[in-house]
Amino acid sequence: MSGPQLRKHEQFASRILRNRRDLIVYLPPSYEEQQERHFPVLYLQDGQNLFEGETSYIRGQDWHVGHAADDAIRRGVVEPLVIVGIYNAEKTRVREYTPWRVPKLGGGGADRYGRFLCEEVMPFIQAVYRVERGPERAGIGGSSLGGLLSLYLGLKMPNLFGKVAALSPSVWWNRCEMHRFAAKKKVDSRPKIWLDIGTREGPRIAEEVERFRDVLLQKGWQLDYTLHFERIDGAEHNEAAWARRVGPFLEFLFPAK
Repeated sequence: MSGPQLRKHEQFASRILRNRRDLIVYLPPSYEEQQERHFPVLYLQDGQNLFEGETSYIRGQDWHVGHAADDAIRRGVVEPLVIVGIYNAEKTRVREYTPWRVPKLGGGGADRYGRFLCEEVMPFIQAVYRVERGPERAGIGGSSLGGLLSLYLGLKMPNLFGKVAALSPSVWWNRCEMHRFAAKKKVDSRPKIWLDIGTREGPRIAEEVERFRDVLLQKGWQLDYTLHFERIDGAEHNEAAWARRVGPFLEFLFPAK
């Protein structure tokens, strides 16, 4: 059996962010055969860590997203979907992935990154690939700061993203401003959210994510229906830990019909 179908778009240019980055796109096993079919789509941050060990932050350690998706689709537990990995721009990652500026750490560029995503990346993907439109058929996800960004944009743009995968999200950023942002949010629609944290990611980090879960529950999210929360015993803050959660989060967000 051949490996996952991956297509790369190198040096994708952004006028909004004034930089370039690679995009890597996973196509489901049935993509070429079913020429009339359109597929749901998931946009994941830190694209270099998702599919290929040689491009990953820790060399040789990636999420194995392509293999996990192929396996779950072939087993009939996840519907066929397109997955777009958006590389981070390295030096500007902290700025682009954080909604608020913090003294000494910087940040605060998430709104601009959101514009890049919805005005540049999404139209490009919709033009080149057969992906479905509408929030029920589009998701956003990431880990760490990428998880923070995905929660922020998912809650801010429910008209675009109906599904959010937040693995070990950095909700501690700016003294847990994300908790206050979510608590004040006027809820018109609730994106389906996968939220998780490992117990070995540092003191208080797991508690902050659990507190964020409680904010969502107070806003009307329902456990195991619109919100899945997991505290993973012994899991650390790295690609190897997140790789184990790919199949489960895909099954929750994109279950086979």
